[in-house]
Amino acid sequence: MQEVSVRQEKQGDAEAISLVNRSAFGGDEEAQLVAALRGSKSFIPELSLVAVVGERIAGHILLFRAQLERPTGQSVDILALAPMAVVPSQSHRGIGSTLIQEAATRARDLGYPAIVVIGHPDYYGRFDFTEAAVWGIGCSLPVPAKSITARELVPGVLAGGGQLRYPTEFNRLFKV
Repeated sequence: MQEVSVRQEKQGDAEAISLVNRSAFGGDEEAQLVAALRGSKSFIPELSLVAVVGERIAGHILLFRAQLERPTGQSVDILALAPMAVVPSQSHRGIGSTLIQEAATRARDLGYPAIVVIGHPDYYGRFDFTEAAVWGIGCSLPVPAKSITARELVPGVLAGGGQLRYPTEFNRLFKV
């Protein structure tokens, strides 16, 4: 079995990343979201990571800027994770886990205080993500509250809660 390595997305990877997302999700929405985020001010090149098996991209994860608007009116820059994709033929090899762990490490090293994700709480709970409602965090997107999880990279940063504001690129995906 070939080894999996993780690296930052580089020029020329966009089509392979799009293919990974289309095959993982069975449609174009997530691939279009990645392309839209890549062209936005929320994009952080160092946090668009690919998993490589042999010489082929088999997975992708994207962390991008989002806002946590505090009840006090202050706003905190945090990260949101979306999407994370692995091609079906490479699933169950730990690629998703490797991508999440590497992305969190790099995010911490870059000084970001927290990561939020809308997804399966049981899955993300394995990586120290906790239901965001524990901190009093809500979301501007029409999603079930229990699907929103968060992970502090700086202890205590999420205390006091607030409202998550995702970039406008998400509006089309969630039909807002």
